[in-house]
Amino acid sequence: MLEPITLAFLLDINISKMILFKRAIFLLIAMFAILNKNALAQNYTLKSPDNNIAIKISTNRKIKYSVFYKNKEIILPSAISMELAGITLGQKDGIKNTLTQEVNQTISPLYGDFSILNDHYRELRITFTKNYAVIFRAYNNGIAYRFETNFPDSVKVINEEAQFNLAGNPEAILGEAHTLTSWELPYTTYDSMSEVPRNDSAILPALFSYPGSNVKVVLAESDLLNYPGMFIYMDGSHVQGFWAGYPSKTVLGSWGNFVSVVKQREPFIAYTKGKRAFPWRAVIITDEDKKLLSSKLIYKLASPSSIRNTSWIKPGKAAWEWWSDAMLPGADIPSGMDNRNTALYKYYVDFAATNHLEYVLIDAGWSNIFHLTRVNPKINIKEVIAYAKHKHVGVFLWCVASTLIDSLKGNLHYLKSLGASGFKVDFFDRNDQQVINWYEEIAKEAAKDHLMADFHGCSEPTGLERTYPNILNFEAVRGNECDKWDTTSNPDYHLLIPFIRMTGGPMDYTPGSMRNRTKADFKPVPHGMPCSQGTRCHELAMYVLFDQPLAMLCGSPALYEKYPDVMKFLTAVPTTFDDTKVLSAKVGQYALIAKRKGANWYVGAMTNWDPKDMEVNFSFLPAEKVYHADVYTDVPESDRNAEEYNHQVIRITKNSKLLLHLASGGGAVIYLHP
Repeated sequence: MLEPITLAFLLDINISKMILFKRAIFLLIAMFAILNKNALAQNYTLKSPDNNIAIKISTNRKIKYSVFYKNKEIILPSAISMELAGITLGQKDGIKNTLTQEVNQTISPLYGDFSILNDHYRELRITFTKNYAVIFRAYNNGIAYRFETNFPDSVKVINEEAQFNLAGNPEAILGEAHTLTSWELPYTTYDSMSEVPRNDSAILPALFSYPGSNVKVVLAESDLLNYPGMFIYMDGSHVQGFWAGYPSKTVLGSWGNFVSVVKQREPFIAYTKGKRAFPWRAVIITDEDKKLLSSKLIYKLASPSSIRNTSWIKPGKAAWEWWSDAMLPGADIPSGMDNRNTALYKYYVDFAATNHLEYVLIDAGWSNIFHLTRVNPKINIKEVIAYAKHKHVGVFLWCVASTLIDSLKGNLHYLKSLGASGFKVDFFDRNDQQVINWYEEIAKEAAKDHLMADFHGCSEPTGLERTYPNILNFEAVRGNECDKWDTTSNPDYHLLIPFIRMTGGPMDYTPGSMRNRTKADFKPVPHGMPCSQGTRCHELAMYVLFDQPLAMLCGSPALYEKYPDVMKFLTAVPTTFDDTKVLSAKVGQYALIAKRKGANWYVGAMTNWDPKDMEVNFSFLPAEKVYHADVYTDVPESDRNAEEYNHQVIRITKNSKLLLHLASGGGAVIYLHP
């Protein structure tokens, strides 16, 4: 037994030690709290290579980002998260580590408006303790972010939170989505976001213009694979992404009862691999309208090509019968949609071969809509394709998405056995996860058979043409077909789509009308040979301004043959280019652009319904070189007769300047060759 004095002495020592121990514990707790606070709540800033764009990221409670352009906040703090079954990513999550890097590389697209793209960005990767990361990128012309997960098993995505809280009260130009089934929509312009009906929804891309400045942002997405496409809805200046639920029940219905229509949806948006990268949420930013015309941000963000051997992928122009109802006025063979036969399509092949067009596109009617192998007995399709091949012309064949996907490999093998170069697949009419997966499955399987594709009735492109370059075109635009039934595909619309829709990627507008009308004279023609809105030169300018690796000549061959000078241009103009110079442009008003292919240059000018004078400064040309220039311009009579134009050949050098007058709905094209 211890003596009292000894016990007291020991107690005194132990008490002192306990005090020290408690202090140490307190310090450790305090340090842990600080470390834990830092792990949960960090602030980061990521700047673009030119320092004009800054992303500020906070992980306090929720992951939020804001965006500054030239020191002015354009996107206020906006929350992002993903709700998975059993776990939510982006809320009070600890940070495992971060990684910042700067990448400056070049990309060589297989085709497009540039043969080389500079891909320069800074990236911040924040890895969280819950087996996921968020990656932010800052480019000189925009920002992007995406989630990455690292779970061993598949995951069910209940919902995603993607906010874009726009500062101020910007103007909005929207393709309003009253259903989740169409991307061929006219644009509605609102002078301010406060005028947009609350909870109004829209497709992507969508453009917003900030008051008091020329700053514009385009909301879009990229690398959309195995996940639904994004829509947006508006609540004041708050923009929020939303997605269609995964379909649980579909039936054939809608147009001709051949469209896959959703009757019921699941209470989740995706069921997918647990270890994957999710789509990029992208914001294109500029204070120069013309830079929107050359933005390749969506392409750069997309996954590189999955196709190793691409030598068989050949963009080009195609003669096409559907728009003009297969009518051949003056031809010595029966024509029209009811007379489509072997002889008619050989006529189209001859026209294509004579004018060095790479393809003929045979639209609906060559086979049974529900059974691809049941060929129209009036058309010996094998004979037509063999005839075309002998004349070095390829053939694309039309089909319906639901029919094609029903026996995908078999149908593609059949198209290949016919000798087709590719196919036009139509009426997807959805962008939920199931149909987005159809896009990739079709692209992947078609590549195995060396088949190219033109997607119609589809959602907007999100870089798939980079990952699968055999997909040449996407519709998702109110093209010339609309001239059959309304007035929405007009010059005002034509001067919006290059700045908005085309930021996403190629579009199959199907230009080439030779029946051109003024605003006063135009009337829709549902059957027979329709007309287009705007002048002849306005229509020709589409072949320079519009990004369309597979470009249609929608008019009747019989009409083209009346204008050999027009065919000189249409024969010469390529569908892909090596370089692009946007000389002048204003959203919704006008555009002037020059593109180079090899040694030749092509200039296109276009205006809305307002007449416009433009000066072309040819300083972009190389020195010490003289070009012969075929110049096609509006004339004073074009204001009354939109088919009137002038063609002249002049000499142009680097020091030349040329004044152009564009009529109402007018345009001009210049073909420069040494």
